[in-house]
Amino acid sequence: MTTIESTGVGPVVGRRPAVDVRPHTVATRRRRLPALRLGLAAVVPLTLLGVWHLSTSVTGFFAPYELPSPTAVWLAAIELAGRGELWTHVQISTQRVLLGFAAGALAGLLAGAAVGLSRLADALASGTLGAVRAVPSLAWVPLLILWIGINEDSKVLLIAIGAFFPVYTTVAQALRHVDPHLVEAGRAYGLHGPALLVRVQLPAATPSVVSGLRLALAQSWLFLVAAELIASSMGLGYLLTDSANNGRVDRILLAIILLALLGKTTDSLIGVVEKRLLRRW
Repeated sequence: MTTIESTGVGPVVGRRPAVDVRPHTVATRRRRLPALRLGLAAVVPLTLLGVWHLSTSVTGFFAPYELPSPTAVWLAAIELAGRGELWTHVQISTQRVLLGFAAGALAGLLAGAAVGLSRLADALASGTLGAVRAVPSLAWVPLLILWIGINEDSKVLLIAIGAFFPVYTTVAQALRHVDPHLVEAGRAYGLHGPALLVRVQLPAATPSVVSGLRLALAQSWLFLVAAELIASSMGLGYLLTDSANNGRVDRILLAIILLALLGKTTDSLIGVVEKRLLRRW
């Protein structure tokens, strides 16, 4: 029995062409991966929600004044939303955090670049900034009230102070460890000063810079509650402290949940920006 070999002209007899299904399989897995990650991420919150419901509504292990049920917290949210207060609290707090974060991150980027690139600036400023970083957030409140007053500027400035130090620290450390060969290559192409920083050094330190921004944003939400202690009448920090004074534990839990959701949402947005920056650099 003869076998016709493949010559590029006639058909191949006696052989079954190999079919590569790997690209299709890889594409399917890539499509399923985000759904799988989302499902895994929901396991712990749903478990905590179930335990919370069982321990309050079913078993009565906690009294309502100690730990209200999820239904009670949901009704408190509906009540505040119906009066138009819930969205106002969220909007004002988000605006304060974003403004303070932007100002603090920009200042931290400039200071970190100066300290990370200049030995003189490092010797002059790193010790003082390291000491100021250890000051608790609440310690700034009376000083800001005395200097600026109880207006919106003092609240935004306090949040900016919280956002400044994570960015400053990570940028300064990252720029100190940029590959010197990259810097020399940039100088060989005629880049110096700010142009070298923007086009070579910061892109090389992108992962550390983005990590600092994420830490700064988380710190901004932490400083928000302290900022809204400064004679605030609206905001999630105000809702938290006012509910504590009035014994509304359901609203306290609502404020905590909203702060957690907003913090995670803004962190996820920076995560999206991080992926795009890492693809580019």
